[in-house]
Amino acid sequence: MADDQVHDPLNFMRNMWGNMGFSLPGMVAPTFDVEELDKRIKDMKAVEGWLRMNLSMLQMTIQGLEMQRTTVGAVQAMGKMASDAAKSLAPDAPQPPPQPHFFQGVADPAHSTLSDAAMWPWQMMQQMREQMQQHAEAAAQAATAATAEAAAVKPKSSRSKK
Repeated sequence: MADDQVHDPLNFMRNMWGNMGFSLPGMVAPTFDVEELDKRIKDMKAVEGWLRMNLSMLQMTIQGLEMQRTTVGAVQAMGKMASDAAKSLAPDAPQPPPQPHFFQGVADPAHSTLSDAAMWPWQMMQQMREQMQQHAEAAAQAATAATAEAAAVKPKSSRSKK
């Protein structure tokens, strides 16, 4: 008989409801007492409210984890984009050693993937500033060379003929 109770599909439900102060057979058995029906309705609404609250908390937890996953994915994608941009701007620069784990640098913040990810906007702005400065210098040199060339090619005006 004990083996039958273990394999009874409603045994778990009976134990669960019994621990909460409800007995499953009593809830299923019909009654014609209005007060007893009102008590059961009130109890079932309390259980329904508890289940709804737990469902809401579960849904909020799932949404929080999904937002966290999306944020981590976005940060990793931005870090990769910044790294690719840095490589394209300076292809001959030495490459940093690959980081095998996202949180590897927690022990050494100077070489942390997280700190690198946090610094990418600053590093990209610095690279852009350097590149713009190089282009400005090249443009200034070209303008100086063009002015000097134009002055050398410009024919000397003849002295006024009298």
